Amino acid sequence: MGNLFIFGLGYTAKRLRDLLISDGWQVRATGSAGDVAFDDSAAVRNALAQASHVLSSVPPGDGGDPVLDRYGDALSHHWLGYLSSSGVYGDTGGAWVDESAPTGTGRRVARNEADAAWLARDARVFRLPGIYGPGRSTFDRIRAGKAHRIDLPGQVFSRIHVDDIASAIIAALEGDAPAGAYNIADDHPASHNAVVEEACCLLGIAPPPLQSIEEAGLSPMARGFYAENRRVANGKARRVLVWQPTYRDYRSGLTAILAAEGTDAL
Repeated sequence: MGNLFIFGLGYTAKRLRDLLISDGWQVRATGSAGDVAFDDSAAVRNALAQASHVLSSVPPGDGGDPVLDRYGDALSHHWLGYLSSSGVYGDTGGAWVDESAPTGTGRRVARNEADAAWLARDARVFRLPGIYGPGRSTFDRIRAGKAHRIDLPGQVFSRIHVDDIASAIIAALEGDAPAGAYNIADDHPASHNAVVEEACCLLGIAPPPLQSIEEAGLSPMARGFYAENRRVANGKARRVLVWQPTYRDYRSGLTAILAAEGTDAL
């Protein structure tokens, strides 16, 4: 077991923390749900000095990566991890991408730079596609009346269940995985429409109407989501981390979420 310090205790990192603590790890973290204030430099540096492993899930800002900018000089740990995005690959027209694919061509310039900066520090960089799980799935958008089906034939995305992200990181922690990039995605990329339709089917309701992006009135951020089209390959993570996703596709993931909720209707 080890002592992990997490920068940014968000949705994914909380799940990781809970699993690690149940397995005997000591975990401290910044963030609203954490126990150390990010701006308390003395407390953060003291916690870092005691940690054997460090993971950052803090996204970059316009001015760069806040963790590296403020605490980079204190990150001399043997094991560093960073939660990045598969968006660093940019648009591939639906083609598959693995870790050998070029990065830096996408719309997320700050994320590209942060990804490269953590790799330069010999971190394990986990490139994540669309994250979903309990409390953060298509079911929630349907119930809130915010689900859309967009008429974009051929558009496809990869995704990953939050529990599968946690299990991949744990595999990298406990297996002392070598530094480098790892795509953490499920096995079956699919269109957003297919996911919405499956969720509606499981709920026993009709799916929302098919719309153009203009008709859907999407925000600029949401429109940007549809500007890229790619399939993310997870072969390296399977080989090197000796990991595989429990939820290999959106169908199994959605079914598990609904079963855990104990409901089958709105």
